[in-house]
Amino acid sequence: MTTPPPAPFPYTEFDGRPATEADLRIPAFLGYGHFTAMQVRDGRVRGLDLHLARLDSAGQELFERGLDGDRVRALVRHALDGAGVRDASVRVHGFLPSEDAETTVMVTVRGPARKSAEPHALMSVPYARTVPHIKRPGEFGQTYYARLADRAGFDEALLTLPGGVVTEGAITNIGFWDGTSVVWPDAPCLLGITMALLERELPGAGLESVRRPVTLEGLGAFRSAFLTNSQGIAPVRRIDDTEFAVDEELMKRIGQAYEGARWDTI
Repeated sequence: MTTPPPAPFPYTEFDGRPATEADLRIPAFLGYGHFTAMQVRDGRVRGLDLHLARLDSAGQELFERGLDGDRVRALVRHALDGAGVRDASVRVHGFLPSEDAETTVMVTVRGPARKSAEPHALMSVPYARTVPHIKRPGEFGQTYYARLADRAGFDEALLTLPGGVVTEGAITNIGFWDGTSVVWPDAPCLLGITMALLERELPGAGLESVRRPVTLEGLGAFRSAFLTNSQGIAPVRRIDDTEFAVDEELMKRIGQAYEGARWDTI
């Protein structure tokens, strides 16, 4: 008996069934929604509780309808089975095309991904996301500035508020090291799952984790910096003209704290 080949990527399901043309009109024409992105390995995810809480709270805020965690887990398992994989990049989207229906859940499955560990260069840009605490599709400004940074020879855009207040990367959170503590910018931003996991795990690894305001003018006070997102962690070598040393020992300790986070079965 021949094993059927995996479904072509990206593989997409709506509410537990393969996507139809009519289904795909929902994200194509209805930009109002939310999502979470996760890396799945052997059917498990780091910080699954945080992903489920994010989906539930965003659904409550946007639609006055939460998303049941057991439903989400079942839909992700079904999509992984449909794609024929256990290692993947998975996104779970919530949409409400009809006020009379329950939330429509779109699950997309792609190949697994891991963030490059090469030191990154960031270009600061003047951009503030609307309702930054909700992760949502269709962020024109983030994509625009990320592409602008790429054309200028940078790896990522760093979003800033008036006065040079640092918030987050275009698709990342940023942390700084002052020699004593890991410092996260205390500014409106999306609390990424990897950042949330590190805030949870760093104290157990002997690293203090704090939030306080960070500005472009004050970057010289920090010894090093790093980025986090669903694909992992990477050091920062430069923000505009400010150079940062890559602290290999710090990155090792942060990496160990992240790797120590529990994997949860979907």
